[in-house]
Amino acid sequence: MAADPTATARRADVTAAAHGAPAAGRAELRYLIGRVLPFLVIVLATLADALTSPQERFDRFLIAAPALAAATWSARGTAAIGGLTMGVTAALTVVRGDDLFPALLAGQVVLGVVVLAAAVSSHARQRREAELRQISAVAEAAQSAVMRPLPPRLGTVDLRLLYEASAACAHVGGDFCKALQVRDGVRIMLGDVQGKGLPAVEAASLLLGSFREAAYTAPDLPAIARRLEESMARYAERAPRSEAADRFSTVLLAEIPDDRPVIRLLSCGHPAPVVQRDGTVETVEFSSPSVPVHLPVPVDLPFTVEEVPFGPGDRLLMFTDGVSETRDRDGAFYPLEQRLRAWADEPADRIPGLLGDDLARFGARGLVDDTTALLVVRDGPAGGRLPPQPLAAARS
Repeated sequence: MAADPTATARRADVTAAAHGAPAAGRAELRYLIGRVLPFLVIVLATLADALTSPQERFDRFLIAAPALAAATWSARGTAAIGGLTMGVTAALTVVRGDDLFPALLAGQVVLGVVVLAAAVSSHARQRREAELRQISAVAEAAQSAVMRPLPPRLGTVDLRLLYEASAACAHVGGDFCKALQVRDGVRIMLGDVQGKGLPAVEAASLLLGSFREAAYTAPDLPAIARRLEESMARYAERAPRSEAADRFSTVLLAEIPDDRPVIRLLSCGHPAPVVQRDGTVETVEFSSPSVPVHLPVPVDLPFTVEEVPFGPGDRLLMFTDGVSETRDRDGAFYPLEQRLRAWADEPADRIPGLLGDDLARFGARGLVDDTTALLVVRDGPAGGRLPPQPLAAARS
């Protein structure tokens, strides 16, 4: 993880340096090639026409120049390149000694029509790009409201957040995360709303608002989970036609008390977190995971809390399915536990950055889903360390 949690919370700059920057560089290179290509066509067609016999007529390729310009140049720029093309065509006709009428006139009329069509196409492209920029700005603002930077430290724990948008960047996602310091410790929520787009962001914002209210007053994690369920149910009653009202969410709740070396976890259909302790890495085993929040199937099951040892120096990695469901070209899932064992001696600040970098290389198509991972590090007094025991040994 980068040392600046604020920057990494928004776009995981360490990861962006590994795979986002090269992608941007390639896009810029393609854009520059598109800008130069019309002039290259004009130069090559002119040279070929001048250096070959009059019967070859390479000037016919000049008509491609304004059409290519429409892809990257403005409407005025496209028209200017079209005008240059018409001038070069006329000059080549004169040099060859062809009849100015009707051959040149007919060719210029046809070329003028192509230039006009290319300029109109360029103008339409510019309008679409402007609309997409506005939509992207709105989506970015909505996503930023959900994935706000976390403080680097709360109570007795350090927090390191990695968030990376999907490689496609076609939709904003429904990943969300929040950590709050309450009277006796720290409470954390990390989750993922079904689907993508603004409805997913809306559902995530509802859950975040509910968590912010419940975290300070709820007596335990099951009470918070019930508040999340009630908030989504009330919203569905108030706005039954909203797409957000139809979305369910997987949620992982965590509670780290200040006075005990433990962490309490409650999973509502969310991937189980991984604990790293003294060089060992284990996935937390939930005896009875709860169903996702606002699942459109009535299920009346109790919320089960797992209490596992979590003393000074221990680390817990919470993540969304952007991590757990990343596959390589052979269809194999990302070996998270294996990677964390290899990084056992790495500073905590580096783990999320290493994870994002490695995921981008491992995935067959890069990051195809939003990727969120929160590393929680116990780095403070916690009333002593519990003796070693299996992760699922203590339950409430």
